[in-house]
Amino acid sequence: MADQTETQQGWLTEEDIATVRGRVPIVYVEAVPVRVDDHGEVTRIGLLLRAMPDGTISRSVVSGRVLFGERLRDALIRNIEKDLGSLALPKIPVDPAPCTVVEYFPDSDVSGYTDPRQHAVSLVYVVPVEGICEPSQITLDIAWLTPTEADSPEVRAEMTSGQDRLLRVALAHAGCLP
Repeated sequence: MADQTETQQGWLTEEDIATVRGRVPIVYVEAVPVRVDDHGEVTRIGLLLRAMPDGTISRSVVSGRVLFGERLRDALIRNIEKDLGSLALPKIPVDPAPCTVVEYFPDSDVSGYTDPRQHAVSLVYVVPVEGICEPSQITLDIAWLTPTEADSPEVRAEMTSGQDRLLRVALAHAGCLP
């Protein structure tokens, strides 16, 4: 007997995603784009400027959903290209492992990571990029900052939804927390 399971891939309609977001956690990947020197040391962190789910314009990292049937590696590449352009040239290992996992909730008191639309589980990666990065789609700008600049109170104040905390975890993971 043939398997009758629906396996159609692709984006959900706005109505479908709203229904799903109200009932189950959504899986995301987030990438902190970095530039590294010849020794693999992080020299710059790429922070995006864009409209966030909470309605603010803020600094953030690359973020996006994992599609049904999509490998995490492929989701990372797709979302990096969506935010940084097709010439970003991310260097993703064959079998990537996240540096941390965060949960976003509509209620900011639950975890400190907020997304007013949903409960989301996000796998966070530090990803070296070697190519040309240009704002694309909803990204308004990309700033390449030193680790010290990225961790400054001024830059952290430009981040919402817990992105400042996520950035500090990623910086610590990369060994470059000032």
